[in-house]
Formats: sequence, C-alpha cells, structure tokens
Amino acid sequence: MGVVHPVVRDGDPVLHRPCAPVTVFDDALRQLEADMVASMYAADGVGLAANQIGVDARIFVMDCPDARGNRVVATVVNPVLKLPLLARRVTEDEGCLSVPGETAPVERAATAVVTGVDVFGEPVRVSTDGVAAVCLQHETDHLDGTLYVDRLDAPTRAAVLTAAGLAPR
Repeated sequence: MGVVHPVVRDGDPVLHRPCAPVTVFDDALRQLEADMVASMYAADGVGLAANQIGVDARIFVMDCPDARGNRVVATVVNPVLKLPLLARRVTEDEGCLSVPGETAPVERAATAVVTGVDVFGEPVRVSTDGVAAVCLQHETDHLDGTLYVDRLDAPTRAAVLTAAGLAPR
C-alpha cells in the first residue's frame, strides 16, 4: 500500500536537474513505486515522476489513455525515450501536477517508445500513441529536469506560472 506524498511545485530545485539513475532494486524501490502510484491517483494525475514527490531517482509511473482510449499503465525505471525519426507532431494542451491548474499547448511527437526496466530490474518497453505518448515524453522530460513550461516561450511560461500561483521565471 502506497503513502500519498505532496507534489513538489515548479521552482523546487529537485525538478530542475536530471535525476540520478536507479542502481538498487529492493523493497525501498518497490515502496517508492507504490507511493508514487498513490500520490498520482490522489492528485488526479495520469503520470508522476519521482522528483515530483521530491525523490532524486529516474523512475516514473503512468496511467494514460492511448489514441483508442485504452489505458496504458506502466512503471519505468531508468527510461530511455525513443521518438520515430519522422514522427508526426501534435500540439495539445498539456498540464502538470507541479504547475497545478494550468495548461498550455505543447508540440510533441504523436507516437513514442520508452525502454527501461521495472522495479525488479526486468526489461520494460512501452510503445504508444495519443495522450499516453505525450505522457511518456512529459515524464521522461521530468527525469531530465525539464517541465512542460520550459518548452513554452518566455511570455507564455511566465503567464502560466503566474496563473498557477508560482513565481515566473
């Protein structure tokens, strides 16, 4: 059973630097996964990276629909994002639990693949489209120290952060 943790907001240093690779696959990592899932659902999210609950570790969880409305539920440790060379691009409103209540249009690849391992160190591959593809890109960005607002032009980023009650940057 997972423990719900508060979601870290934009401006916290843990969100703005790459996360450390996971090297130990033990009960503590499996508890972190459970805590992340509980925290994601408690915040009505569809994805959550470890740094969003203040943990410096390359792991994310997700529960997002693909383009056909099928749920894509996954945990990926040490993810590597692969985008098709000539991927079709889509622009959709994107939001983030670390920038609460606000959205802005972001351009992303329409399909994405992430490889990595699960909390037992076993290989994982998630290949998807729709909101789930955006989620793969969004959560991998988090682990690299990038938030969706970093992909916005400066005036739009400042407006979104201000509207969320956060300091513009």
